[in-house]
Amino acid sequence: MNRPASARLLGTGMYVPERVMTNEDFTRIVDTNDEWIVQRTGMKERHLAEHDQATSDLAIAASRAALADAGVTPDQVDLVICATITADNTLPSTACWIQDRLGCKRAGAFDLTAACSGHIYALAQARAAILSGQARTVLVTSAEILSSITDYTDRSTCVLFGDGAGAAVVQASDQPHTGLLYTTVYADGSGGALMLLPAGGSRRPPSHETVDQRLHYMQIRGREVFRFAVEKMEELIDECLKVCGLTPADVRLVIPHQVNKRIIDAATGRMGFPPEKVFVNIHKYGNTGGASVAIAHDEARRQGLLGPGDVAVLIAFGGGLTWAGAVIRH
Repeated sequence: MNRPASARLLGTGMYVPERVMTNEDFTRIVDTNDEWIVQRTGMKERHLAEHDQATSDLAIAASRAALADAGVTPDQVDLVICATITADNTLPSTACWIQDRLGCKRAGAFDLTAACSGHIYALAQARAAILSGQARTVLVTSAEILSSITDYTDRSTCVLFGDGAGAAVVQASDQPHTGLLYTTVYADGSGGALMLLPAGGSRRPPSHETVDQRLHYMQIRGREVFRFAVEKMEELIDECLKVCGLTPADVRLVIPHQVNKRIIDAATGRMGFPPEKVFVNIHKYGNTGGASVAIAHDEARRQGLLGPGDVAVLIAFGGGLTWAGAVIRH
């Protein structure tokens, strides 16, 4: 069997819940204000899931949009990958719920856990599966309900997170130099404590003690994460450009993980990208974790900012610690 020349991006989609929480809403539950939040993060509002919504519900809505955009039917999908840290259940995988409800009857399915780097990690896996001949059409969906693991008594973190999902359809192509030109993934487990959900796993199973101590919520060491994020964002952009033989002038858009406006501005500015070449939607959605880059990528496409032949550089970093980059020619 001939191996494909490339893994091309056929379509994207996104979904965010209807419920919106503004900065003003947070002033009623913690000691904060709109000016403080905007100045330090760039965030103004975020979307939160309803109590009867699970991560798979968000992922399915985004996936349906991506499949429609790609002109692909569920029975054509060979593999479903779901990037999430807020799975519906520990068992089975959220990807299996998605596979069943979408009707991807001939597809394999698995979850991938790489925190905010999840979407790019999943794209890298999709590309590898396609170029190795193991799959022809892959549905990547990245979804989070971070509100389910956010401590709304902690004013330093509760304002940061929103819920949402993004998806992409990737397919084998005989056209070289198109689609996913390059992907790269990294991890450094020695920094795992910088972004941590202390309880709920096998090391500290759920108990009255873990609930009473509020150990089922994310704990983040913000200053260390800020330094890590700026450093890795710059490294990823530099690597992606060099490996693909590109300059900033060749890139239509940089689409970063929407973690903090100051981090994005600092890193992309140092790498020679003006604001108009950096896609930012953090003011509307906050940090949606693994879904962040996927949502931003879909919005950029639907706003007409990425057309045929345009190159986008996707970069992300998250708990693990993990970081990842991708170069896509549309």
